[in-house]
Amino acid sequence: MSEALSSALPRGRFVTFEGGEGAGKSTQIKLLADRLDEAGIRAIVTREPGGSPGAEIIRHVVLSGMGKLLGAEAETLLSAAARDDHVHAVIKPALEQGIWVLCDRFSDSTRAYQGSQGKVAPEFLNALERVTIGGLKPDLTVILDLPVEVGMARASLRRGTGVPDRFEAEGGAFHQGLRDAFRQIARDEPQRCALLDATLAPKAVADNVWSVVHERLLAEAAHP
Repeated sequence: MSEALSSALPRGRFVTFEGGEGAGKSTQIKLLADRLDEAGIRAIVTREPGGSPGAEIIRHVVLSGMGKLLGAEAETLLSAAARDDHVHAVIKPALEQGIWVLCDRFSDSTRAYQGSQGKVAPEFLNALERVTIGGLKPDLTVILDLPVEVGMARASLRRGTGVPDRFEAEGGAFHQGLRDAFRQIARDEPQRCALLDATLAPKAVADNVWSVVHERLLAEAAHP
């Protein structure tokens, strides 16, 4: 696509989904993508860590637990490297073409996992964000909230006989800290974030997601 044509297109919307283990992010992203498609809106679904070839390699390193062995700051650097590749290879090009980007986790997860629970300094996280995402911020962040015990039970059922990944293997106090961190993010940035009850049936959650998307993004586009 030529630069002139790209600049003439309306920018796509960037919607991120956050929450603890078992919150249903993958399910809700797919349901939202289907609903946008029905509305004639083109969207792509992606994830972090990962989402681009280079970032997927780093995802394996992080979720295998190898990053944890190097310490929280090193793990954060790995996540930042994955995000930089993902943003420049996938997210920004799609948004510039008018495509909506629906992302399973983004920078809020780094602030919750490595920041809140890994005790990585906010100044360090801020510096990495300036390098990796610059002024790129989600237009909307859906935070799916549920009690830790419910989320962990769902994650265990989903995993079956598989081995827990680096974060699933953490204890209850770690996951409660994550929940608290995500809820704090929602309180700190209410204009960007929507905190939704993820204990409801998937369809009920999806209806609530759609209501927020319609109110904050679609209605705004129809009535600038």
